[in-house]
Amino acid sequence: MEIKYVMVKKSLKKEIIGGKYKINQKLPTESELMKLYSVSRYTVRRAVGDLEHEGYIYRVQGGGMYVDDWINKKTKTEANRQNIGIITTHIADYIFPSIISGIDQVMSDEGYSILIGNTHDQFDLERNNLLNMIDNDVAGFIIEPTRSTLDNPNKDVYQLIVDSKKPVVFINSHYPNFNFPFVEVNDTEAEEQLVNYLLDNGHEKILGVFQVDDIQGVNRMNGFIKAYQTHPESDSSGDIMMYRSGDDINDILVKIKNRMIVQTPTTPTAIVCYNDQMAIEVIGMLAKQGVKVPEDVSVAGFDDYQLSQYINPSLTTMIHPKRELGKMAAQKILQLLTKQDASSEVMKADLVVRDSTRHLTE
Repeated sequence: MEIKYVMVKKSLKKEIIGGKYKINQKLPTESELMKLYSVSRYTVRRAVGDLEHEGYIYRVQGGGMYVDDWINKKTKTEANRQNIGIITTHIADYIFPSIISGIDQVMSDEGYSILIGNTHDQFDLERNNLLNMIDNDVAGFIIEPTRSTLDNPNKDVYQLIVDSKKPVVFINSHYPNFNFPFVEVNDTEAEEQLVNYLLDNGHEKILGVFQVDDIQGVNRMNGFIKAYQTHPESDSSGDIMMYRSGDDINDILVKIKNRMIVQTPTTPTAIVCYNDQMAIEVIGMLAKQGVKVPEDVSVAGFDDYQLSQYINPSLTTMIHPKRELGKMAAQKILQLLTKQDASSEVMKADLVVRDSTRHLTE
């Protein structure tokens, strides 16, 4: 059973870090806290005393208790100064282990450890991760933005980071509201290259399936459009389907199925997907419907997910420089930690052609 003063301390600390009580805002009185938590005055004083020692609270003689500038003044440790916070939309699957491994390789060589947070592409989890890492006094942040085309409700937390002067590097995309350097792939150019390959191989009727609540998806969709603009003879034959990260995958697959099962003059001969995960799902769905890839329709992805070369048929895709991107982001944060300038970097993705696409004969 948790000791009462520890419970009070944790609750108050969580509310301070979470922003319920702002810096320099007056806290409830001891009597109010006693009533709120149903504890004794001794318990409240012990909890508050710990938080005061750790830099979360200060007292004004005769004026009560206030929230201290806990970001900059709380007790710091040398161990925490050697931690870098990494926040990505996912951790254990898809391309992220390679990115994180690249970061860790560079940071560990320089004596840094990493703390990892996972947002699942949800703003509330991004907020919790940011606040927890601020509370842990990490030396800097490497962050993959969450749903980066939408208005971010966590701007106040990012402003706390700006005010604390802790360095930040964005990966894969970036928030335009903050002037942090970023390392990302040229998604527009890469998708244009992929679609040009299909157009040059006789596929005029291509369906593009893109996630549009992050910048990567919007940029890839723009690359799809640019490819058609350079093929004016086919520019009215392309089709685009958009979805968001929270959409049910089965609903998306049903929409794609409905465009494929009934053969019409506008039925796509090729499908390009936002990423390899979606492409693999599409290939599986088509197989259940008796639609063969690539004989009946070509399918391509993006990112060169590890499984992409082992599925049947192996997947045509764009190679995301995962590990190199992680290494470069780590190099950028090291530059910032040593007070050097660090510029943004846009990396190239290369096309790899495998068995899921074919040349379309007349």
